[in-house]
Amino acid sequence: MPRLIVFLGFLLAIFNGNAQEDPTKIQWLTWQEAVERCKTEPKHIFVDVYTEWCGWCKKMDASTFKDPAVVQAMNEYFYAVKLDAERKDTVIFNGHTFVNINPEAKRGVHTLASSMLDNQMTYPSFVIIDGAFNRQHVIKGYQKVPEMLGTLLFFGTNQNIRYLQRIQQELSAQPR
Repeated sequence: MPRLIVFLGFLLAIFNGNAQEDPTKIQWLTWQEAVERCKTEPKHIFVDVYTEWCGWCKKMDASTFKDPAVVQAMNEYFYAVKLDAERKDTVIFNGHTFVNINPEAKRGVHTLASSMLDNQMTYPSFVIIDGAFNRQHVIKGYQKVPEMLGTLLFFGTNQNIRYLQRIQQELSAQPR
């Protein structure tokens, strides 16, 4: 009987683990979940800033974000976050309080989203943040698979850092 209980527990753990981490889907998190995970395992954060009424946002979800290569790169290199730019709740992050400035309005904007996008509210927009919560890049508008995959690999594999180092080397080697 004890062996049966251990075996059933083992199967349940495998089943629950597989249900939570479906490799065929992007593992979307909340902002708070990504922040908490970064505290113990720093990783890039990819933020999808969207709205419920945005048609191009829905097209991203139905196409680009379903592509197997995009899913694999996103899950491997990033904590993926869905951030509704019109969310109504309060978010406290890094000593700042972010709120929806007009929560009763049909399209009130959340200050976390506007802060990430420098008040240039275009949907969809995507923000890449490093593990230390520094914004690295903002992408605006619908992205096809090749462009999105290139961006994910460029930042996810830290090619952006190598690129910046190379530029700095070339600039410092130029005669003044």
